[in-house]
Amino acid sequence: MKSSKRTNQIVSFIYLFIFSFVFVTLLGIGTGFAATKPITSLRTQSYQCIKIIKALEQYHYLGSKLDNAMSAKIFDQYIKNLDPSRQLFTQKDMDTIAPYKYKFDQDLKRGNLAPAYDIFNLYLSRSVLRLEYILKLIKTWETDMDFSTNDVLSLDYETRPFQKRLEDLYPLWKKELKNHIITMKLDNQKNDKISKSLEKIYANRLKRLSQTNTNDVFQIFMNSVTTSFDPHTQYFAPRVSEDFDIHMSLSLEGIGAVLQNEYEFTKVVRLIPKGPADKSHLLMPGDKIIAVGQGKNGELKDTIGERIDDVVKLIRGPKNTYVRLKLIPAKKADSTTTISIKRDKVKLEEQSAKKKVVTVTQGNKNFKIGIIEIPNFYLDFAAYNRGEKDYKSTTKDVQKILFELKKEKVDGVIVDLRDNGGGSLKESNDLTGLFLKSGPIVQIKTKHRITRLYDENPSIEYTGPLVVLINRMSASASEIFAGAIKDYHRGIIVGTKSFGKGTVQELKPLDKGKLKLTTAKFYRVSGASTQNMGVVPDLKYPQIYKIKHTGESSLDGALPWDTIKKTHYKAYKPLDPVYAFLRKNYQKRILHDPGMIYLEERIDLTNRINGRQTLSLNLAQRKKRIDSYTSQELKNENEYRVALGKKPLKSLDNEDVEFKDPKEIMMEQTHHVMADFITIAAKLGYSW
Repeated sequence: MKSSKRTNQIVSFIYLFIFSFVFVTLLGIGTGFAATKPITSLRTQSYQCIKIIKALEQYHYLGSKLDNAMSAKIFDQYIKNLDPSRQLFTQKDMDTIAPYKYKFDQDLKRGNLAPAYDIFNLYLSRSVLRLEYILKLIKTWETDMDFSTNDVLSLDYETRPFQKRLEDLYPLWKKELKNHIITMKLDNQKNDKISKSLEKIYANRLKRLSQTNTNDVFQIFMNSVTTSFDPHTQYFAPRVSEDFDIHMSLSLEGIGAVLQNEYEFTKVVRLIPKGPADKSHLLMPGDKIIAVGQGKNGELKDTIGERIDDVVKLIRGPKNTYVRLKLIPAKKADSTTTISIKRDKVKLEEQSAKKKVVTVTQGNKNFKIGIIEIPNFYLDFAAYNRGEKDYKSTTKDVQKILFELKKEKVDGVIVDLRDNGGGSLKESNDLTGLFLKSGPIVQIKTKHRITRLYDENPSIEYTGPLVVLINRMSASASEIFAGAIKDYHRGIIVGTKSFGKGTVQELKPLDKGKLKLTTAKFYRVSGASTQNMGVVPDLKYPQIYKIKHTGESSLDGALPWDTIKKTHYKAYKPLDPVYAFLRKNYQKRILHDPGMIYLEERIDLTNRINGRQTLSLNLAQRKKRIDSYTSQELKNENEYRVALGKKPLKSLDNEDVEFKDPKEIMMEQTHHVMADFITIAAKLGYSW
């Protein structure tokens, strides 16, 4: 096995994930104060604030100092966190609090939190007013609301202007309630049940709001400060810090999903490979959780506006129990659905690298292809530190698999890194070395210097044609591996653009809680960053996950893509002629491939559903649109079934319906890409 002394000197164990644990925009509960009573800061929070600011200025990768520009950034982030849909603050309010915009830098250095609390108290009183108004409307909605008008609800929060006056907000609040009622009517709920449910939902939101305390305000504001540096820099209050420690121990039993706040919703960021949610095929990144219930039939508890750590605790639970989730699906943003997932632990053996061998017939020739699926980059740190020779790791497992594949005389190898969110940096470096002679793998830039991780062993475990398959959820360590293979011309990268997580975070302990800071950035040997842009495949597949809503570039304030000087490395023969051949054959093939045609139609339908900037508040129109989409979905499904020689369905509710997993369709296509690669590489005399 390959090892690198220089690797171990530079970094012992950096673990890289899309997110460690996401707690941004925590609008929610604590204990103590009534909502009408102004909340004030504590002296201990002022001291904590000063320490956080000093740590940010001293340790953050950017080396930014608090000045007027950063003050304005913090102000804008704070307002967006409190009022993302611009339905609480008016333009008059914004004019009133405008003087604070360029004072936060001075106030924060002195630990003066009064301006932040003034703004929050305005948010709090306005939120109470909104909920009380909605509760009043609920009592008379059956007689006062007309669902046949052509009203629309704007979904474009980013460009929606602040309303001029307070009275201009009431129509927005009424439209919000009207949309909620339409959603429930589309779920075939009766009016009396709708009224009871709405009263309970909004009364609970009001109760949660009234329990907001000074620690909640401090955490919300300090995270507005930290995320103004970059979205991965976060303050963990003691309560959240405890959950972070539990999460990182991987001892939790739940569904295997990473969550974050988006507006008042809890959004799924990614699924843990081979976890309960991933295996259920019922949840996907971009879905928004709006209610959680216990057991298969438990009552659904509204979670809109809940702080994310409380939502996590509702979802978390003992193994073999069920949790129900009410969702706004990423693929159908104008509807809701309820799913049930059985909780379980993510089993270590299911997270391990696995192999599969397939035979693909293309033309009159058979190709034997080995597939290595790598869910994450794992390493048994404890065993490694004890000096045990047989410690478990990704590299060790893949090395064994490659030995077996060579014995089976495969013609090519596909490394599947889809949905691999990262893991051990050491493993990413060592795994890359199995496919290269020697040389640098990745560059790491801090504020003060650039270091490099190397593969120093000139032997190669596998020298045949290599394809690396990635998608939008391939992140961090996955991107380091794919980027190195691409820069060395060692193989072909296929799939979709990766996540773009090219930064390193470190935890700094505070007197109370922790501070997670971005301290470094990754660069490929070519000098290109993996940050924000991700790794762009040589052969692009249809984009399942919407770029706007997933990946690093979807995060506010994400550090930009840039370049540094390339390091010295010896690449293999350029693959440009291979790229041209593969793309040409791929484009010909997908014109007649039933799976790819079906996939493109599904993506097109989803884009049409989610592409609107407004939502109709006309009940008949909403029903008509949903029926139209359902009809189109059935048509797409039946065209695919007929192409495969199956009987068409009369309804999508038919128990025989089996939606084809897009990952399977793309893997089948990758088999043919590999067959093409094997053919053209032999013809053009490529060797590694």
